[in-house]
Amino acid sequence: QVQLVESGGGLVQPGGSLRLSCAASRSIFSIDDMGWYRQAPGQQRELVAGITSGGSTNYADSVQGRFTISRDNTKNTVYLQMNSLKPEDTAVYYCNMRLKIATWAQWRGYWGQGTPVTVSS
Repeated sequence: QVQLVESGGGLVQPGGSLRLSCAASRSIFSIDDMGWYRQAPGQQRELVAGITSGGSTNYADSVQGRFTISRDNTKNTVYLQMNSLKPEDTAVYYCNMRLKIATWAQWRGYWGQGTPVTVSS
């Protein structure tokens, strides 16, 4: 089984920065798309940013120009650099990876446990 372990969340003032990390807990045969989602209280989970195996990225309009997603395939890790944070960015952030653990395995999507981000003065 695979676990995605997230870190980097916390409390930050408006205008501040945080960097989230998400790493697979074991060696992986192959990872396809990676992404970050967030869920604010009382709202549905939404896509924040995604990155393909080829490095193409896409962002929600609300974070374009402020957030940057990147990946390190040697470490099976995805990052989310968040700058110019706003109170409306407050949410629990979840990473997602579509991966195969071995050559014989099926492609499956996995979720991290979630890391809370609070933007407040």
